[in-house]
Amino acid sequence: MSVSLALSPAGRSVGRFCRTLSPVVDITPIRYKSGIRELNLETASSEKFKTIDDLPGPSLATTAHWLFVKGYADKSHAMQVEHKRIYGPIWRSQFGPFDLVNVATPQLIAQVIRQEGRYPVRTIMSHWKEYRDLRGQAYGIHVDTGPEWYRLRSALNPKMLKLQEVPAFVPVIHDVVSDLLTRLETLRTRSHDNASVSDVAAELYKFGFEGISSILFERRLGCLQEDIPVDTLRFISATSTMLQLSETVLFFPRWTRAFLPFWKQFVQAWDDLYDVAQTLINDKLRHIERKMAAGEQVEGTYLTSLLSCGKLSKEEVYITITEILLGGVDTTSNTLSWTLYHLARNPDIQERLRGEVTSLCPHRREPTLEDLPSMPYLKAVIKEILRLYPVVPGNGRVTLENEVVVDNYWFPKETQFHLCHYAACHDEGEFPEPERFMPERWLRGTPSQSQHHPYSFIPFGVGVRACLGKRVAELEMYFALSRIMQHYRLQPCEGATVIEPKTRTLLIPSKPINLQFIPIV
Repeated sequence: MSVSLALSPAGRSVGRFCRTLSPVVDITPIRYKSGIRELNLETASSEKFKTIDDLPGPSLATTAHWLFVKGYADKSHAMQVEHKRIYGPIWRSQFGPFDLVNVATPQLIAQVIRQEGRYPVRTIMSHWKEYRDLRGQAYGIHVDTGPEWYRLRSALNPKMLKLQEVPAFVPVIHDVVSDLLTRLETLRTRSHDNASVSDVAAELYKFGFEGISSILFERRLGCLQEDIPVDTLRFISATSTMLQLSETVLFFPRWTRAFLPFWKQFVQAWDDLYDVAQTLINDKLRHIERKMAAGEQVEGTYLTSLLSCGKLSKEEVYITITEILLGGVDTTSNTLSWTLYHLARNPDIQERLRGEVTSLCPHRREPTLEDLPSMPYLKAVIKEILRLYPVVPGNGRVTLENEVVVDNYWFPKETQFHLCHYAACHDEGEFPEPERFMPERWLRGTPSQSQHHPYSFIPFGVGVRACLGKRVAELEMYFALSRIMQHYRLQPCEGATVIEPKTRTLLIPSKPINLQFIPIV
């Protein structure tokens, strides 16, 4: 769910690592389709390891040439694939303040994750920390590290990730999906041909925002209304601005803030985010207090639980709820946008999906949790889109706890790794015909089923850093897609061209997706 923050892969240590005068080595067997590769401790401890300085990779000038001359500034996902082809599965790249070790095969990604320690860190969010210090706020799950991060995460997990809590989200999600269908019908009937909806991704972004907000804040924000409330528009705008500027702020040194606008805009966006979230949470607090004073039972899906559990301070609730929201919008909206785009261009796949949905849920009956296990093709379609377009094409890991060995290279503490998920998902050795939209590769027992390394596809991460909003994002996508299939047949608009992805931290469409929604009668 996303945004990049929600989809970060993680894992807890899988084996025991031995520390001697030599660096630690993961001696857990790494299983993949060609067999088992074992790192032998006795052999490894006597080896002379290579270091980061021995890694191949582009120079600073070469990187700048790739980004600004060859046009990869908004195609860093594609640059992963090209650099892997040129330099091999592990390479070093330096640009601005970043000195990265890139790993681009599932075997190497697994090695990094298995050595990350008990409190894994994606990247040091120094600019987020600076803002928190500026405003005297709590740090939250994306700034705090070590035991404090673990304490926060442990308090947030139960209501969001436990299977027994999932049914509470279903009515809320279906209400939001119903509003999405109403919105699509309004836009369709207003169009010149009574079918076209322009910029579908923008509408699905509103849907994703409304969906996660309804669960987190336990109230509707009106994102799908004709006239969106002013504070909701401010919230949406601040979210977009902050995420767009987050990378930019990191690239420019602090002395540029006197004459460049990025830091001030970044701070203003965070101020707006925090202000709206604080207002919503304080409203809920007053509601709870009134209920308790009247001796009435207090009920709620998520925020009520956090406010009453006693594990987080009010200030920590303010920031953590905001951070979960930031990671819970783009996973849903981007994935659904790409899904509808490909279904419109592949009518056979679309009809197969519609047949599965309508056979289980005739007469447009709303799908239930109990229906989902009987919809393998629905799940396969979503998986294939997440493979083609991982929401966050690359993620980070900083080795704060351990020295690590990856592919016979030794790396000290505080090494920044870049996990190249896009390259791993598009590896022909893992996924034959990797650029083809082929949901069948996820269906068990079929000739097209892909036999791939488990770390070649981890859209929601693994272990303690796995996406906190995974279950909510999956329900939103399953229910929205199945109900759209019940109501509409999708077609590209006349003259539609192929849309390529571009990287803006997240992997997004390079131009608006315009589709025709033909009612099914």
